[in-house]
Amino acid sequence: MKKKNVKRAAAVVLSAVTLLSLCACSGEKKEADQDSGDGKHEITLQVGSDSALKGLEEVCKLAESEIGIKVDIEYTVAGTDTDNLIKTRLSTGDLADVLVYSPGALLMTLNPSEHFIDLSEYDFADKLDETYRSSVSNDKGTYGVPMGTTRAGAVMYNKKLYKDLGLSVPKTWDEFIKNCQKVKDAGKNAVICTMGTSYTVQVPVLGDMYNVLADHPDFISLFEKGETGFAEIPEGTESFRKLADTVPFYQEGYTAATYDDGCEMLVSGESAHWIMLTSALTNISSLYGDQINDIGVFAIPGDDPANAGITTWMPNGLYGNKDSDNVEDVVRFLEFFVSDKAIETYLANDAVTGPLCVKDVDYPESTPDAVTEDMQAYFDSGKVSLAQEFLTQVKGSATTEVCTSLITGQYDVEQAVKAYDEDCFKQAEQLGIK
Repeated sequence: MKKKNVKRAAAVVLSAVTLLSLCACSGEKKEADQDSGDGKHEITLQVGSDSALKGLEEVCKLAESEIGIKVDIEYTVAGTDTDNLIKTRLSTGDLADVLVYSPGALLMTLNPSEHFIDLSEYDFADKLDETYRSSVSNDKGTYGVPMGTTRAGAVMYNKKLYKDLGLSVPKTWDEFIKNCQKVKDAGKNAVICTMGTSYTVQVPVLGDMYNVLADHPDFISLFEKGETGFAEIPEGTESFRKLADTVPFYQEGYTAATYDDGCEMLVSGESAHWIMLTSALTNISSLYGDQINDIGVFAIPGDDPANAGITTWMPNGLYGNKDSDNVEDVVRFLEFFVSDKAIETYLANDAVTGPLCVKDVDYPESTPDAVTEDMQAYFDSGKVSLAQEFLTQVKGSATTEVCTSLITGQYDVEQAVKAYDEDCFKQAEQLGIK
């Protein structure tokens, strides 16, 4: 596999420094134990059937030939049933040796320090990108290694159209809206909306978390306690106002437009911008091939041109069962999973939708420039935040409906942000979060 000469460097998530300093192990780090040569080594791995599995499966095959560990994969139910199954198995002691599961807030509900191996004392944990590491750590340790690459909620744009119109990447939201107006004045569509694929309407709001936290780094902790809400801070309200600002620039027929329509409109140059999860790069690459590098990515702008940052969604992690009878083999497998050879194998069988979560690893040659150049720059400069769902369990279940009501005029901005807060607080009550 050819490699791009771009190394994945370290990134710093907002407020992650404090967390990692608490869980950092003092003294010397350990290396994972090597194969003792005493015969067959076999471990079990549990993964939900809704995960992208080809890369995982190929690395598991490689582990048997490279480090002598056979991985028996169990494919379990998907969705909320996965959560129930995991919690049941944790309580009964029947969890597999390795679990594939979400990082962030959902991981913390499993009480990781009680159930999973602390990897902070091992050398290979230092290979993890700080943003990712913060999502699999608490004040007692680090518990996971990444399965795949990140995604971001960001502005995808047509670089050829930008060049033709003499536009520059905006550093503030006002500059972005001015760019949209110039696109519209040139007879092109400025912003894509794909309401026909309903979940996509919430991305502009959720992708603005970096800007919410930039001036309010303690917002999430206060939000969980019910001491503040999005409506209580200007930046929270602004996330919804930004969504409203884009509505006059949508294409005709946006209420029926689908995700695939959005990809086509962006690549063709018919439209200039699409605020979307960068997993769309995979779809664009498969449908339009080399045209993928006509697409660039920039973070949803805030008001400070010196502090432009991007909001990211982390990949699932692999966690080692602390009560496994095969702890040494589990640690060896997790160490292997973040080795150069394993990552190369994984990425040869899975899409690259954003920067890697492991430092100093080459990207495949086929990786879009939007990842290696545009998104990577935010990671290299430490201008990265986790999305809300990784920071807290409290994310309103009606986010799509609230955003749809704002777009269609059923809500104004103030009504939308109030409805979002109410939905979140209702969910917090259901989860038993006081």
